[in-house]
Amino acid sequence: MLALWSACTGPRLLNPDDRFGHRYTGQAPDGRVTLSLAPPDSTRSYWRYPAPIDTVHVRSGPFRPDLSPTVQAVPVELLIKGNLPDACSELDSVAQERTGHLLHVQLWMRRPQRRRCRPVVRPFRFYLMLADSLAPGSYTLKLNGRVFTFEIRVPEE
Repeated sequence: MLALWSACTGPRLLNPDDRFGHRYTGQAPDGRVTLSLAPPDSTRSYWRYPAPIDTVHVRSGPFRPDLSPTVQAVPVELLIKGNLPDACSELDSVAQERTGHLLHVQLWMRRPQRRRCRPVVRPFRFYLMLADSLAPGSYTLKLNGRVFTFEIRVPEE
């Protein structure tokens, strides 16, 4: 009973995918390979498509009350999980835009033109730091046409 009580009242343990700054390199325990953006081969032509997205984890960084007592914005990282559709596709580029509490993010993949690719599902994870720090409040993230809502909260003292 004491263990249950301390689990409820002690510090909250987060799944590594929900912890700001925690990253897997290579293959994670869930079988997804961590990918990053790499420049394309300049001798090839590519088709570009929105990357297929399964889930998003919004991971807010620590509050720094020493920076400003009135506005406390935090860095925010997205952990994006998806599946590339074949052996040739790779992540290409990302664009982000913010209007108030609405964030637009587009993650693109590329596939070489005029090349046969073996159809195989390749699960991936991609870490993206948002360009702006976010103050406490409710936000809407539109990622590759899908809508996700999340909230940045001031930690309880």
